[in-house]
Formats: sequence, structure tokens, C-alpha cells
Amino acid sequence: MAVPKSKKSKSRTRMRRAHDRLDMNTYIEDSSSGELRRPHHIDLKTGVYRGKQILEPSEEI
Repeated sequence: MAVPKSKKSKSRTRMRRAHDRLDMNTYIEDSSSGELRRPHHIDLKTGVYRGKQILEPSEEI
């Protein structure tokens, strides 16, 4: 079984774990409605995706 020759320092451990954090969600302003939405997602208020009507507009959300 592989065993490390020496202890890994806190600095090395924390540098390795620095990339494990979660990134914040990205939101963009919709050009037609001005609402914030996720990129590459349907705008749930208007039901439009890439200029095409996919869903009926909803007032509940």
C-alpha cells in the first residue's frame, strides 16, 4: 500500500482544495423582457427560448 514519506503541509492541502468551492450561478438580463435568467435556459415568465415561443406565458412565477 502506498504511504506518503512525509506529512503534507496545511498550505499544500489548502491549495489543492482551493478549486473545490462552488461557483456562483450566472444570470443575464433578457434582451426582450429585461428579466434576469440563466444563460441557455427558458425564460419562465414569457416562455421564450432563443427567440421562439416554447411554453405559454405564465403569471404564477
